[in-house]
Amino acid sequence: MSLSGERGEGTTASKMSLSGEREETTASKMSLSGEREEGTIASKMSLSGEREENTASKMTQDTSSKSVQKPRAESPTTSLVSMKSDQPPAFSQEPLPDDKNEVESLDSEDVLKITHNLLDRRSQTLLTVQQDIKAKLKHKYQHISEGIGHHGNQSLFKDIYTELYITEGGSGGLNNEHEVRQIEMASKKQTTQETPIKCNDIFKPLPGQDKPIRTVLTKGIAGIGKTVSVQKVILDWAEGKANQDVHFMFPLPFRDLNLKKDQYSLMQLLSHYFSELKEIDSIEDGETKTVFIFDGLDECRLPLDFKNNEKCCDVTKPTSVDVLLTNLIKGNLLPSALLWITSRPAAANQIPPECVDQVTEVRGFNDPQKEGYFRKKITDQNLANEIIKHMKTSRSLHIMCHIPVFCWISATVFEMMLKETEKDEVPKNLTQMYSHFIHIQIIVKNRKYNKSTETNPKELSQSDKEMILKLAKLAFQQLQKGNLIFYEEDLRDCGLDVTEASEYSALCTEIFKEESGLYQDKVYSFVHLSIQEFLAAVHALESCLDKKENVFSSTSDDEEKESIQLSDLHRRAVDQALKSENGHLDLFLRFLLGLSQESNQNLLQGLLTQTGSTTQTNEEAVKRTVRYLSDNIERESSPERIINLFHCLNELGANSLVEDMQTSLRSGTLSETRLKPDQCSALAYLLLMSEEVLEEFDLKTYNTSEEGYQRLLPVVKTCKRALLDHCKLTYKSCETLASALQTPNSPLRELDLSYNDLGDRGVELLCVGLTSPLCNIQTLVLGQCGLTEGCCSDLASVLSSPNSQLNQLELKSNDLQDSGVTLLSAGLEEPDCKLHTLGLGQCGLTEGCCSDLASVLSSPYSQLKHLELRDNDLQDSGVTLLSAGLEDPDCKLHTLGLSGCLVTEEGCAALSSALRSNPSHLKELDLSYNHPGDSAGGLLSAALVDPTYKLMKLNVDHGGECRLKSGPRKYACHLTLDPSTANPKLILSEGNRKVTPVVEEQQHYGDHPDRFDRYRQVLCREGLSDSRYYWEVDWDGGGPAIGVVYKGMLGRAGICIGLTSNSWCMYCSDSVYDFYNAGVRSRSILG
Repeated sequence: MSLSGERGEGTTASKMSLSGEREETTASKMSLSGEREEGTIASKMSLSGEREENTASKMTQDTSSKSVQKPRAESPTTSLVSMKSDQPPAFSQEPLPDDKNEVESLDSEDVLKITHNLLDRRSQTLLTVQQDIKAKLKHKYQHISEGIGHHGNQSLFKDIYTELYITEGGSGGLNNEHEVRQIEMASKKQTTQETPIKCNDIFKPLPGQDKPIRTVLTKGIAGIGKTVSVQKVILDWAEGKANQDVHFMFPLPFRDLNLKKDQYSLMQLLSHYFSELKEIDSIEDGETKTVFIFDGLDECRLPLDFKNNEKCCDVTKPTSVDVLLTNLIKGNLLPSALLWITSRPAAANQIPPECVDQVTEVRGFNDPQKEGYFRKKITDQNLANEIIKHMKTSRSLHIMCHIPVFCWISATVFEMMLKETEKDEVPKNLTQMYSHFIHIQIIVKNRKYNKSTETNPKELSQSDKEMILKLAKLAFQQLQKGNLIFYEEDLRDCGLDVTEASEYSALCTEIFKEESGLYQDKVYSFVHLSIQEFLAAVHALESCLDKKENVFSSTSDDEEKESIQLSDLHRRAVDQALKSENGHLDLFLRFLLGLSQESNQNLLQGLLTQTGSTTQTNEEAVKRTVRYLSDNIERESSPERIINLFHCLNELGANSLVEDMQTSLRSGTLSETRLKPDQCSALAYLLLMSEEVLEEFDLKTYNTSEEGYQRLLPVVKTCKRALLDHCKLTYKSCETLASALQTPNSPLRELDLSYNDLGDRGVELLCVGLTSPLCNIQTLVLGQCGLTEGCCSDLASVLSSPNSQLNQLELKSNDLQDSGVTLLSAGLEEPDCKLHTLGLGQCGLTEGCCSDLASVLSSPYSQLKHLELRDNDLQDSGVTLLSAGLEDPDCKLHTLGLSGCLVTEEGCAALSSALRSNPSHLKELDLSYNHPGDSAGGLLSAALVDPTYKLMKLNVDHGGECRLKSGPRKYACHLTLDPSTANPKLILSEGNRKVTPVVEEQQHYGDHPDRFDRYRQVLCREGLSDSRYYWEVDWDGGGPAIGVVYKGMLGRAGICIGLTSNSWCMYCSDSVYDFYNAGVRSRSILG
């Protein structure tokens, strides 16, 4: 008898494995591979009682026609670990046969009963394993500690948990700013709709997404709540509240994985952490839903070499943990498993974007959640309200409360201070807050543990001082390395005994904590990165004041030690912070300078000893530092670094420049003042720190130099619309702008850079930001920016990028030529291109690009609705090619601009034919400054009144044969000079078409109210209005000044053209052309 209806040679039908493999063993042997070799039986079943479609769907008993049909499984993959049975398993009490002869004598019903029995036992084992793992995780995660290690009192998670704000975060992207700068941006009022995601729903596709999600990367700054979100998901699963379709959930924090130096298979690694899994051989099948949670990618010390690591597809093959992780993330191992990775933003790019299906961001507390936290944390509601009121008075403190851990620090400080001290002593900046926090922890520790010093709890014992200074040294050394977690060897490097550190973490758990990891391996860390940065500053300052050492100096020369000054340390720290690419020393520097204030040093009694220092010398050091910061603000080239220098001045109480700028900003007098570069930096600081989002930021409204404009550029990240046209920007500005475009959650949607000499190099730099998943730019204006075909491939990459949100692009007055449009068209035809408006006016185009544009118009992927091609010599042949695209059913164009394109009756006929073929889309057609002729113009005009056409606006004005000239000559006009306006020292001749200045002799033109009597000027008789004009001027000798003036200015004999707001003038010479308006030179062009 064979369960598959077949018998293999030389074997008995009773020898089988539950994986479907034949073995020379009894039926009690089990395999979980789910594979079947040739000649094996097909008794594969899932625990739900379903069977795969195979030969086992028919069961025969020798030659009998009796058969048993089982339902077909929905999944094509064999499952031996599935827990999805609709009915509870019925565990048989009958013993399994173990005698070979007895086994061979069984009929098919007996074998089926044995198979069910084995599967039921397997089901029972898996269910037991799952329940044991849930119980283990529930025990581990049901409590939460706020800055308190395992020695302290813990709260039930459900009693303290506040729902965090998790949003969709695009497709990844790197943000190198210090995290405090990131929360300053995040704290601005949200002006755009974001998609909130509950942490239990992170694997669910968002509305409009069809692709299943395997890997989610959740970003968030230190202390924002990533680990708490992980804890929430795990606890809800373990308690049966959510995600019950998940069979196994395996949290594997990177801080634990760092310690695994040996080789493991994936199953061995899981069994190391979850010993319960030793009862089963594998979790590899298509039905078992498994979630891996890798918390703290930023804490990972493994190489994670995705490019060079060997491929591993076998869950039983031992290899390094690094190789296991890269293969699991790439989907080579357990491709059906779900992965959740959390990381600080700066480390998120370690995971290749193609390995991530969805990026989310933990945004921390919004304003209502901040208040809700304080009211939940502080039982006295009057006190809670008082704390909330005070926090709102300090912008910097209120911003930091975006971080849940900082809310806890603030609640700890304010609760004690508002009860015991004068209210005017409460912290007003970060340094004061953290100084009070450390001070309070010392008081609490002494009151609780040191009975002998209970009468003076503020006193710092020698042992406490030594320990805190050792921790401060650890904080500084690890901050330099970028580490937030430490292991025993890191402690030993700083002279910290492991036992000693454990004892102190028990005494002062709110500063430094020892954890057993998830799986009992010792891991150490400070409660939050900001506490590490504060203590690192304490170490730097103590080394200078007490040991006469500069922590940033590599020399140990005794003479240098004797001469070291506090201001020397400050200067070196400022220099180091300015050199940092990611600003990792920014907050450290603010703390270091803040601690130099004697009032803050007094809070840390006994910790900072000023050997040979006096109040006077300390004040002198602060003054020197303020001057040094001010000097750096004047000469520093990085706008982002400058912003932090203003934060430093704030910590030192030196706010005069910012306060002056604040006064001018409020009074509205800024536009009347020519701003120096340092004033522009102060203005940028104020605008960036403001809670409000700017609707529009018009850079040219500020009167400043090119360097001043450069320093104001970071402000664009805080506005919706940035107008940077006519601001003398160059390619160097584009690097700053590209960085601003990559700011998370920036409201910026429109960017106008027209009339700046950016060049192709500038656009190349700009495109780095435009292709970032963090960029939300929708409208980009690059008119007359000195661009050529060299930038078009970069722009095409932006258009075709799935990250790009760009839907309007203006490129007028750039020499792109046909070859540039060909490159651009490649991006326009891509499925991910979202562009609906494109401006290519006056770009040196001919008929050579029209077939490419027609291909774009006829592409089913194209979203183009508005196309401007004015002032290009397309001619009839080009328009005919373009018409082929217009008549295509896939064409969606609504507006087409062909003004001044040398179009005649032939081209208009082609357009008319295209409209007849596809009358449903085009609504506006501009054919002004062409020569359509009466008949062709009539055909097009008929479309306006025909209801079958959508055409609503047709412009054929200013037509005529004179318009069929290349370039601007089609707008040529004949001007004559007006004697009634000529200054008496000008001679008009050649029919009033030539003017010659004289020095002494005056002409007798007679009196006239429009005559210029002060300046040697003359106007033309013909007015220039409501049209386009082109004229040429020849001169010899000195260069003339050529300008235009509004008619309303006539009769003002004393005006000078170019010095008033209603006139413009170009001063010409052999080498340069200067343009003036309202007396201000707006642009210079070299001749």
